[in-house]
Amino acid sequence: MDQRKHFGQLSFLLLIVFCFSSNIAMKSEPTESVKHFVLVHGSCHGAWSWYKLVALIKSSGHKVSALDLGASGVDGRQAKELRSISDYFRPLRDLMACLAGHERVVLVGHSLGGLAISQAMENFGSRISVAVFVTALMPGPSLNVSTLYRESLRKAGTQMDNHYTYDSGPNNPPTTFIFGPLFLAAKVYQKSPYEDLALATMLMRPLHLFSEEDMSKELILTKDKYGSVNRVYIISEKDVVVNKDVEQWMIKNNQPNGVVEIRGSDHMVMMSKPIELWNHLQNIARKYY
Repeated sequence: MDQRKHFGQLSFLLLIVFCFSSNIAMKSEPTESVKHFVLVHGSCHGAWSWYKLVALIKSSGHKVSALDLGASGVDGRQAKELRSISDYFRPLRDLMACLAGHERVVLVGHSLGGLAISQAMENFGSRISVAVFVTALMPGPSLNVSTLYRESLRKAGTQMDNHYTYDSGPNNPPTTFIFGPLFLAAKVYQKSPYEDLALATMLMRPLHLFSEEDMSKELILTKDKYGSVNRVYIISEKDVVVNKDVEQWMIKNNQPNGVVEIRGSDHMVMMSKPIELWNHLQNIARKYY
């Protein structure tokens, strides 16, 4: 009888110890806060180009907004209807202006989308925990967008079957641009799954080509505002759209808080290496959110 009594007491004590230990363990495990990622696409693309990353972000329990810039994706306007680059950026401005309360976001821009997020940094800096430039144009207070744009064009390679229109006449600068299927296959999606290349060839939309004067007017970036926002640049190892010399020159002349590289990815990092991109974005968000 005494033996059974002692065994019962021992079992009860062990149960208490187990419950107490489990409670401590549960309390010691930090719960990651829900973060809001805002994704901004590049030239001729749309929100659709982020579909793999959107799925990864949502499945990780975070919030994500992938938007279409003006005359892109499913936006109802046509490229020729945009009067300035400000019209092109408007959907991002509208989203940032409608953020709830004191919400802050991780703002991610790809390629030409770097210009859109730069304007948002200047106008909504307090709502951005970190801006991430994914193989993107990255102007700054000491690197004028006009200078950056000219240098990018100077180092651009062959255009292959890319198409320009001249709605203002053949003696005036081109008004729109769109990637050709051969260029997409050889230089934009060369490391991405063929299905993503096929999707892209069906969903491309013309990009309105804005003047240097217009871009310089709309993208005045200051140290006090733009410069107050944390910035990280992501290099894509196998990208052949953004010239490597221009990329390093841009980083040197407008140094971000951090630079990371994704190995084996093409210009469309979110297509060719989505998991690697998401891992880097999570690490960046944890550091700066």
